[in-house]
Amino acid sequence: MPSKAKTGKKLVIVESPAKSKTIAKYLGEGFIVEASIGHIRDLPQPSELPAELKKTSVGKFAVDIENDFKPYYVVSADKKKKVTELKAALKDADELYLATDGDREGEAIAWHLLEVLKPKVPVYRMTFGEITKEAIQRAMGNLRDVDTALVDAQETRRVLDRLYGYEISPVLWRKVARGLSAGRVQSVVTRMVVDRERERMAFKAASYWDLTGQFGADAGSFKAKLAAVDGAKVASGRDFNDDGVLTSKNVAHLNQELATSLAAGLQSAEFRVRSVDTKPYTRRPAAPFTTSTLQQEAGRKLRFSSKSTMQVAQRLYENGYITYMRTDSSALSDEAVTAARRQASELYGPEYIPQSPRVYTGKAANAQEAHEAIRPAGDSFRTPAQVAKQLSGDEFRLYELIWKRTVASQMADAKGSTATIRLGAVAADGRDAEFSASGTVITFPGFLAAYEEGKDETRGDDDSDEARRLPNVAKGDALKGSEIVAVGHETSPPPRYTEASLTAELEKKGIGRPSTYASTISTIQDRGYVRKQGSALVPSWIAFSVIRLLEQHFSDYVDYEFTADMEGDLDKIANGQAVGASWLRHFYFGEDSDPGLLSIVNNLGEIDAREINSIPITDEITLRVGKFGPYLESSAATVDPKTGEIVESARANVPEDLAPDELTAAKAVELMETAAPEERVLGADPHTGHTVVAKNGRYGAYVTEIIPEMTEEQIANQPVEYYKNGKPKPPKKPVKAKPRTGSLFKSMTVESVTLDEALQLMSLPRVLGEDAEGNLITVQNGRFGPYLKKGTDSRSIGSEEEIFTITLEQALEIYSQPKQRGARAAVPPLAEFGPDPVSEKNIVVKEGRFGPYITDGITNITVPRATALEELTREQAVELLAEKRAKGPVKRTTTARKAPAKKKATAKK
Repeated sequence: MPSKAKTGKKLVIVESPAKSKTIAKYLGEGFIVEASIGHIRDLPQPSELPAELKKTSVGKFAVDIENDFKPYYVVSADKKKKVTELKAALKDADELYLATDGDREGEAIAWHLLEVLKPKVPVYRMTFGEITKEAIQRAMGNLRDVDTALVDAQETRRVLDRLYGYEISPVLWRKVARGLSAGRVQSVVTRMVVDRERERMAFKAASYWDLTGQFGADAGSFKAKLAAVDGAKVASGRDFNDDGVLTSKNVAHLNQELATSLAAGLQSAEFRVRSVDTKPYTRRPAAPFTTSTLQQEAGRKLRFSSKSTMQVAQRLYENGYITYMRTDSSALSDEAVTAARRQASELYGPEYIPQSPRVYTGKAANAQEAHEAIRPAGDSFRTPAQVAKQLSGDEFRLYELIWKRTVASQMADAKGSTATIRLGAVAADGRDAEFSASGTVITFPGFLAAYEEGKDETRGDDDSDEARRLPNVAKGDALKGSEIVAVGHETSPPPRYTEASLTAELEKKGIGRPSTYASTISTIQDRGYVRKQGSALVPSWIAFSVIRLLEQHFSDYVDYEFTADMEGDLDKIANGQAVGASWLRHFYFGEDSDPGLLSIVNNLGEIDAREINSIPITDEITLRVGKFGPYLESSAATVDPKTGEIVESARANVPEDLAPDELTAAKAVELMETAAPEERVLGADPHTGHTVVAKNGRYGAYVTEIIPEMTEEQIANQPVEYYKNGKPKPPKKPVKAKPRTGSLFKSMTVESVTLDEALQLMSLPRVLGEDAEGNLITVQNGRFGPYLKKGTDSRSIGSEEEIFTITLEQALEIYSQPKQRGARAAVPPLAEFGPDPVSEKNIVVKEGRFGPYITDGITNITVPRATALEELTREQAVELLAEKRAKGPVKRTTTARKAPAKKKATAKK
């Protein structure tokens, strides 16, 4: 067979179209750059497997658990066309360059391309940390093969997540609620948020007091805080535990009485300086950004979510503005160090850079294969001003943050001095009081001229030195005290996680990958496990149930160390020190005394769903997580104040916006006492005899009818049906009738609604009649209020009460008006001709789907094509409408569809 003629073309495949456009600018002639648009194949859902595989060892997970956990991959339906295009492009190429990202995911994409395209030309693996001309040239000089160890690590992680989710999630469906999911990392992250809320719920505040005062000298005045009484340190927030107990010894715990009396006794006291301590202050710059620290800082300073940060960073990378944004390394290349030092010197002066370059080597506990830190792209950096016109607002803000951090990382330390003044006096009652004040003066800003790192909320007192200059005083100097007041404080519970602080804690514990933190945090919010309250992450009650079940029955799989160790094992596979198939076998099937996931799932025993979904709030009130959300239930019998009836197991709904730590015992009692009755019988429907009741539901109050079920005797007395052989069929179970329901109006309550009102509500939607075209118009109540409906055209009306009073004429008038969409103004008519002599409604010409038409709000007629809109007169418009009325509504005939010809059966061979 003759060899293929050389074309001189070289095919380069990357993941995204944006990346392909940028890289194409830097490659020489003959290179064709195509994008795979992410992964081209993946594990299918087991239900999508071929029938012959569903009952095999592949059927449960789309992974062959009996054959080294070999995945069954399929090309995604939306990628088949792309694969065809890539194969066509490859036919005309002499060489193939796989230029996907250099991490595990990128390596796996390259491997899948290799497996599916099956190239018969030389293949090269090309990676680069930034998309610049210099980086592409360096990458072409460092070509390699696909790293199968990295591919094995990614594939192991993919299979691991499938095993975990598919085995544990069904347990949640059975015992908590349908539709829930468990995930190797997402469940552990959810547990972290739940654990923090548990700490807040168990927290008991402690009260403590101290004093502040203003003290003056000839050199100036300053504010100071009480530090010690009779030589004992004054207790502060950090001296108490979360139970509100003072744990520190030899401290003075001041209450309001002691603090107030001390303040009064110091009003005329003579204060003197007891000591002045000055020491040098030095502060080093923060390391360049890793994925984790970028997400944290963008959250603090730009108020970006982790997901938004990564999306914006992805665009900056693909368009050649920053280096690769998924990295655990804070190291900079020699070229980047030179660029940062040169820019700092040019912008701030040569004294702002240290004599030798700074080297950053610290990495996260779970750092995977090293990339460079996230920094501006190129061997010389573009300033934010130079790229401002090329970037969107969010892109510019993130680029500026990255640029500042990178340049500052190579700048000199900030220098200054910190002074601490201690002063004291003896109060009128003989107690010795010592105050303290500290201040830091920056004499050389160094890196602070470019950038200062943000901070997360912390607990306890803020004893950090203020950036202030204290007066020049010496030991023994007299000071005049004023404004000496007692100040009360309470200890604070652990702060809730924000996305930034949660990301920092995940990295500290070594859980998951920084590159996946954004998607994980987004997932637990999408699943309803966590919601945002401001910037704080608040767990839902259903998250409490899920984590409780997992802790009791899958303890290892939500254990922090166990999860971090799994990341370490995946690192070993990526480094070629372990094999994925062997690790998966141990994880799933277990070994010796170490049970695997399969054994744990098969030996769960009985799980008490009610106990899992119950959280005691008081001795008598329990929170239950039910099918329609959380509610409170009291075990004590209560008396209905209105009816005098004894109510067993009274219930109350829990407001959706009430955070778990806000559901205190007092709040629970309040909700129980103010709860509306769960159900009230209104009477019987005179037409059906069915009982009508008003209820409080998850989504508000409503009325419904109770349809009695057939008794066994009634079922038995139904007409008997027979099989063909003459034997009687067993009685059919009756189909359960769907009861009529209706939501209460805002003006109604369960206690006030009447039977007549309930029957009206259950009769909705109300039919008003038809328009001139024969379209049915109805009125009903909806989630966003009352509205009219005509086909697919819905129009809001004023109030709920209008539902039962609005007429067909009023509805037609509403439909004659242009539809308001959101906040946009209605499109004005093309022409107006005054009132119609028959309908007395205004005649207008509107732009319709099929061109301009004349309407009076009741009758519509298309403007004849032979008539120009500018030449249309009032008389013509009136005449056309009259002709249309005379013809009456169009009778719509339905043409029977011809049945398709039957396909001939293919003869079996």
